[in-house]
Amino acid sequence: MQTNLADFIKDTPEGREADRILRSCVHCGFCTATCPTYQLLGDELDGPRGRIYLIKQVLEGTPATRSTQTHLDRCLTCRSCETTCPSGVQYGRLVDIGRKVVDDQVGRAPVESLKRRALATGLSNGALFGPALGVGRLAAGLLPSALAKKLPPKRSAGAWPAARHARRMVVLDGCVQPSLAPDINPAAARVLDRIGISLVKAPQAGCCGAVKFHLNYQDDGRDAMRRNVDAWIPLLDAGAEAIVMTASGCGATVREYGHLLEQDAAFAARAQRVADATRDLTEIVEAEAERIVPMLEAAAQGRARRALAFHSPCTLQHGQQIRGKAERMLTAAGFDLVPVADGHLCCGSAGTYSLLQPELSRQLLANKVAALTAGAPTGIATANIGCLTHLQSGTATPVRHWIEWLDDVLAGAARAAA
Repeated sequence: MQTNLADFIKDTPEGREADRILRSCVHCGFCTATCPTYQLLGDELDGPRGRIYLIKQVLEGTPATRSTQTHLDRCLTCRSCETTCPSGVQYGRLVDIGRKVVDDQVGRAPVESLKRRALATGLSNGALFGPALGVGRLAAGLLPSALAKKLPPKRSAGAWPAARHARRMVVLDGCVQPSLAPDINPAAARVLDRIGISLVKAPQAGCCGAVKFHLNYQDDGRDAMRRNVDAWIPLLDAGAEAIVMTASGCGATVREYGHLLEQDAAFAARAQRVADATRDLTEIVEAEAERIVPMLEAAAQGRARRALAFHSPCTLQHGQQIRGKAERMLTAAGFDLVPVADGHLCCGSAGTYSLLQPELSRQLLANKVAALTAGAPTGIATANIGCLTHLQSGTATPVRHWIEWLDDVLAGAARAAA
């Protein structure tokens, strides 16, 4: 694709990156076939190729409009198009650049701006989100039904084993996950403890920065990233083997820290080190397959096999290009994974998308729940807290993180042997 970027962007780091990405696009249109919003709306401008044209026009000097902003807002940033693209177009990076330029030109209505700022602040701060969730649960009867459905029942966290192994890894505690599903990280710690790895937290680490960054508070998002780099580097220096992500959405962002902070001379090298050390939990467990698979198979002996559906989050299969690892562990643990049609499509959660684009999100949720439950599973497994909460709002079938399903099998076998 030929480009002629306008002077306001041409010689900036964002302009140079956008120019490179735009030039890699060959207009083939393969991306539209796997774009969830294009499938729903049938509008070229609500597919990746159309949005690329819109961004190109703006970066070449055509003034952005509300319509431009709307088409970009409807994008889930699921990055399914990147998996499909034969030319390796880094669409996710391009849309971040385009959205920021469009928002700077067009602005937002005061109410919309307030809503976005509230989401960026409230969802990224666990100290605010936890109490707010508690109030929401108490007042659930007064809330709109769509919002009330998103409030999961209160759950308790199980025991976190003491750090007793020579092998140690660091886990991101997260911002909303400790309140919405507090046993995910403890379950991960218990499973890894069984194979000789201690999982520890960095007290000074917090939100990965994704929520703020993708809502176009990019400077605030980068500040969160710098805080995490400062918190994790000392633990890596002390011998931690990896930074473990139990939420694939966070993992997709942290793996981009090197790129997102490359213009910051004080942080670039350390941010890249953090990115290089980051692993999704599926990668960690699968790398220890020789040890854990026999444990899971032994634990599954004598248990009735259960049908389970696995929902692979977009941030896992498209953002990080990780597939098949959690599924292998669940199968070893005695679960029969049912087929799921259109497994590449987004569930409609997509960070804050379900709150900012509720109508489209509900359609995607209904389609996804229908696909996941078609095989009559007794449960659904996933790998991201946003997907987990969103899916649970649309089905009575239990939805849990895949590591919780594994932990249950291992714990059940331990109790039976006691």
